[in-house]
Amino acid sequence: MTAAVWLTNVRATPATLQQWWVLSVRLIVPAIKSGDILNMVFAPIVFTASFYIPLNRIMSFAGTGFSSYAQFMAPIVMLQAASFTAISAAFRASTDAVSGLDRRFDAMPIHPLVPTAARMSGNIFRLLVAVTSALIATHVIGFRFRLDAWHTLGFIGLTLLIGLAFCIGADVIGTVSKSPEATTQLLVLPPLILGMLSTGLAPATQFPQWVQGFVRNQPVSQFAYGLRALAGDTRGNAGAVTWSLMTPPLLWIAGIVAVSVLLTIRLNQRRS
Repeated sequence: MTAAVWLTNVRATPATLQQWWVLSVRLIVPAIKSGDILNMVFAPIVFTASFYIPLNRIMSFAGTGFSSYAQFMAPIVMLQAASFTAISAAFRASTDAVSGLDRRFDAMPIHPLVPTAARMSGNIFRLLVAVTSALIATHVIGFRFRLDAWHTLGFIGLTLLIGLAFCIGADVIGTVSKSPEATTQLLVLPPLILGMLSTGLAPATQFPQWVQGFVRNQPVSQFAYGLRALAGDTRGNAGAVTWSLMTPPLLWIAGIVAVSVLLTIRLNQRRS
């Protein structure tokens, strides 16, 4: 009788780190085996070709102030690769929510934030693949790092921070969504609109005057300014890496992450 009572009082002790690892592997290994990760490889290549081939001659004639159009447009390829990763992140979060997997996790002795952390691990893995592919694709068309190793690391670090912020925000959107397909289609529009109305593909001076203020100050343009300054250019028109230049993109990243983390914590606390 005593043994039976003792057995009923046993509580499962969550091994948080091990749970995170198992759930992370659940997302990463199948993506590699199924070939889904190839989407992260080919998407930046498609972005690079789609932007560079039709616009290279036009923008070289119109003038960007840079040594080559490849040097000018490389940041928008990085941002589009990060956006594509975020869309994929939203789809997986929405799928987990709609399929009932989140409810199953709620009924298990798992810390409420472990499933989200595992999804983010999978997102970071995909982001690394996408950014690597984007760097190779832009290198092929002529993009080069013109400054020292620290600036190069800063370029890669800023790109990953932007991608991480996008993925955290997309994970929140996917978690509250009722349809993975509709979520994916909806999230295609913001990167497309902001990308076209930004300095990623053309200088702000080539836009109509009434929209130039928005083009210069919206987040995609601010990210592009920061990335160009970190990459440098032989003509010296990429801008200097100063606090006045880097503060806006860093503030945008901090704002996106702060709001997304707060919403993530509230959503997980509500479910738990």
